Amino acid sequence: MTDLPLPEPFGGALVDSHCHLDRFPPEERPYLVDRARRSGLAGLVTIGTSLAQAGVQESLCALSRPDIRVWCTIGTHPDHAHEEPVPEPEALAARAAREGTIGIGESGLDYFHGGPEVREAQKASFRAHIRAARLADMPVVIHTRDADTDMAALLEEETRQGGAFRFLLHCFSSGRDLAERALALGGYLSFSGIATFNRSDEVRAIAADVPDDRILVETDAPFLAPMPLRGKRNEPAFTVHTARRLAQARGMDEAAFAAMTTANFHRLFTRAA
Repeated sequence: MTDLPLPEPFGGALVDSHCHLDRFPPEERPYLVDRARRSGLAGLVTIGTSLAQAGVQESLCALSRPDIRVWCTIGTHPDHAHEEPVPEPEALAARAAREGTIGIGESGLDYFHGGPEVREAQKASFRAHIRAARLADMPVVIHTRDADTDMAALLEEETRQGGAFRFLLHCFSSGRDLAERALALGGYLSFSGIATFNRSDEVRAIAADVPDDRILVETDAPFLAPMPLRGKRNEPAFTVHTARRLAQARGMDEAAFAAMTTANFHRLFTRAA
């Protein structure tokens, strides 16, 4: 069990829009949900990275309590796109109809880990996830790293060919061009602990400029712990540290920032009741 101190509760109810509860020991998961509740979170989303493990994500929704909800998404992370078959959009959409599942993904493009030999598999898998999200009338949660040009082009091409779809660029740490092109397509951006790092001035500047109705907050736990806990194991409760830094960057008080990002979360993830 962690002995890291909890942050002071935030000035309003937050949602951790992206974490990985399945990466924590099973015996710790209820404890971590309770720590999130005590830090002022109203909900969190545990994100799928392998369709072979979709059942694990779905089972974690049972950790919900009356005062904090746990939802999930299902999908194949681009790091695993060459390991799993390209999903059939219809089958993925049907699986996503199960209670507690509110989105498709995470899927996308990762050129940091994935060399040229896996990029076509990533693109094919990503397109299948987008089409499943359309069929399911759900947002697709997008992972993108070192792939700004191809990501923007693929999002624009899919929109031209198949029509608009809801999407979230999670853990946003890309450049302003991708941010602007994604926002122009109706996308949302979510910011993680990276936005608190000392050298993340550009990320904070982008976060400050995102329209009020398109910004979310997340942890990506157990990864990317925010300042002042950088290098430690992250957890959903630490959403508070990132939210405080983002509110400061946007010149907002905590109550207003919490109300804004939580409303945005529910506007995007319409099944998160």
